[in-house]
Amino acid sequence: MVKVSNFKVILEQDKEGYFIASVPAIPGCHTQGKTYEEVLKNIKEAIELCLEVALEDLAYQTKIDLGEEKEAPQFIGITNIPVSFRFA
Repeated sequence: MVKVSNFKVILEQDKEGYFIASVPAIPGCHTQGKTYEEVLKNIKEAIELCLEVALEDLAYQTKIDLGEEKEAPQFIGITNIPVSFRFA
C-alpha cells in the first residue's frame, strides 16, 4: 500500500547564500542547494532515500516520526526579531 505523508522541513540560508534543509521527523535527513528550488528538489529526494533505507533497516524505521499517533500542530514559521538592548 502506498502512503502519502507530509513532512515538515526546516529551511535556513547560510552566509554564503546556500539553502540548508532538514527534516526533524527523520534522523539524518538533510541536504543543501544553491537555490530555493534546488533545495526543495534535493530534500524531497533525501526524504525518499531515507524512507527507502527504512524499508530495509527496521531499527532506523522505528526512529522516523510519521505523526500517525498524534495530531501534529501546523508549523507557522521562524523569523528574526531585532531587539536593541544594553547590559550594564
